[in-house]
Amino acid sequence: MDVLVIGSGAREHALVAALERDPSVDGLCCAPGNAGIAVDTATEPVDVSDPAAIAALAQRLGVDLVVIGPEVPLVAGAADALAEAGVACFGPSAAAARLEGSKAFAKEIMAAANVATAAAHSCDDLDAVAAALDELGAPHVVKDDGLAAGKGVIVTNDRDAALAHATACINARSRVLVEEYLDGPEVSLFCITDGTTVVPLRPAQDFKRVGENDEGPNTGGMGAYTPLDWAPPNLTEEVVRDIAQPTIDEMRRRGTPFVGVLYVGLALTSKGTRVVEFNARFGDPETQSVLAMLTSPLGELLNAAAHGRLGERPPLTWRDGASVTVVLAADGYPSAPRAGDPIVVEGGPVPGTLILHAGTKTNGDQVLSAGGRVLSVVSVGQDLADARARAYRQLDSIHLPGSHYRRDIAAKAERGDITVP
Repeated sequence: MDVLVIGSGAREHALVAALERDPSVDGLCCAPGNAGIAVDTATEPVDVSDPAAIAALAQRLGVDLVVIGPEVPLVAGAADALAEAGVACFGPSAAAARLEGSKAFAKEIMAAANVATAAAHSCDDLDAVAAALDELGAPHVVKDDGLAAGKGVIVTNDRDAALAHATACINARSRVLVEEYLDGPEVSLFCITDGTTVVPLRPAQDFKRVGENDEGPNTGGMGAYTPLDWAPPNLTEEVVRDIAQPTIDEMRRRGTPFVGVLYVGLALTSKGTRVVEFNARFGDPETQSVLAMLTSPLGELLNAAAHGRLGERPPLTWRDGASVTVVLAADGYPSAPRAGDPIVVEGGPVPGTLILHAGTKTNGDQVLSAGGRVLSVVSVGQDLADARARAYRQLDSIHLPGSHYRRDIAAKAERGDITVP
């Protein structure tokens, strides 16, 4: 099987690394890829926002399966263009990808499927926003209705800051959601689906704030870990039964079956499990740790989903231990990341770790930063403490001027300080 992965981030690097471990994958290419992916894998240039260009590339390469990493090509209709070209795709159609492309549409689907989520008001003017903020109270949660690269939400006790964020969103896109604040720890669960069957991966937890102790602005994600020993033992089964499967059933009932990965963002609140958001693709950086623990062949799994045969697959298998991912970000991230700085790694690799590239490029023999989140260091250890130690030991060997990363990824979980209300 020849596979083409679309994207250029650490998530795509993780997908490539996992697909390379699958003996059923004979050929592998990533478009456009990055400096790290290109070391061992063929790369091709492509505009990820252009569905026709993606389909043309897949046809030219003669691949059997296209795996789409980012949300932008999915919402733009890349899966539809590939279907018209007769190429199998792991990723939802544009109509199904609206589960991520529009927060208001996702709320509509959840209501129809009787899925528990935060109360919300969809607002297209500031008077409606102000009224919703007053009704729901602080902490205020304001979300951009459309795609915002993981940075479209503000959670704040400052009403003026909430109004300012809503103003920016409405000016840019015309609509925002004002939501009820959900207490309790957050969890990410990826559910692989062929439009009918749902196969969950392992839950993970990510860290969205740029600073330690969850301070500072939201980012695309600064780290993640799995497994979640503190989570209820039946959480995955509950989420599939009460959230993922009803959502997939509702999408199929509407004539827009969802094929790909349904990212279920959850809050384990004092009132029960609630959906924070849906995404239509693998999340970054959780994917890096989840796939590091998966021992089942990833290519076979994604191909079965793309061809409607997920129910024929054997149960997934996982390695023992834990995985931690820590993101190394460029100077100025997330507001104004600086690019073009050299990346130097001293010494050999720390056992049990992998450096995955995201915002990188090459200049001759030199690797330079080329984005906000530059690298992900992924570790696997005997337990969470071991995995954390390995990840941070590897990070200590990486030098990028002005770069920063959080030193508290998975620290509370290691100490046993996370509780579910």
